[in-house]
Amino acid sequence: MAQQYRRILLKLSGEVLGGPQQSGIDPDITGSIADEIVSCHAAGIQIGIVIGGGNIIRGATTKGVSRVAGDAMGMLATTINSIALSEALVARGVSSIVMTAVHIDKAGEFYTPERAVAAMERGSVVVIAGGTGNPFFTTDTAAALRCAEIGAEVLLKATKVDGVYDSDPVKNPAAVKFPVISHAEALSRQLKVMDATAFSFCMENDIPIIIFKLLERGNLRNCLEGRNVGSIVKTGGIS
Repeated sequence: MAQQYRRILLKLSGEVLGGPQQSGIDPDITGSIADEIVSCHAAGIQIGIVIGGGNIIRGATTKGVSRVAGDAMGMLATTINSIALSEALVARGVSSIVMTAVHIDKAGEFYTPERAVAAMERGSVVVIAGGTGNPFFTTDTAAALRCAEIGAEVLLKATKVDGVYDSDPVKNPAAVKFPVISHAEALSRQLKVMDATAFSFCMENDIPIIIFKLLERGNLRNCLEGRNVGSIVKTGGIS
């Protein structure tokens, strides 16, 4: 099946890199995610990635420090995760560059949209660390922002569930899945799969979002080939 997209932005949670413990960096899980990305890269897709830092620290909820300081700590955590994934990609023969929204010269290049696009066009996977570079914004919002900046055609949000539901399917076996839902409806229903700022930004910039379960072999590639995987959030109504 033909690829549906030329350039994508993949959003990963930090917890997924932590494996079953959702803490630290699990090399087997990180390697498995890298394998999925390599498969898509081999198909000629340009890939940008934003990773959270929740497996190391959640800045917004860290006790004993201010929100600004906590978010700065979270930005460092995203950088650690980005380096780990980038190294896994390089080990598999794929060129990968870490770019950071904050100046950490030894950890990666300073991010600009122009540098990121140029690197992707040269064939590198670009892992963008440091969130937005500012406190009070989540990495979901950072992913939406970077998606627009680099001209990606879709934002792929990898989660632990296989799409968008009207309630938590882990807690409610009767939860109803939405194969397609609009940004506005997702906001009005206060669905928690992404934060409201990210949903609003994607709605204003007409960015489609695919919510899918990452840790099922081939799911990322299936999304990019237009197969019926996960849920799509886009302009339009519920279906």
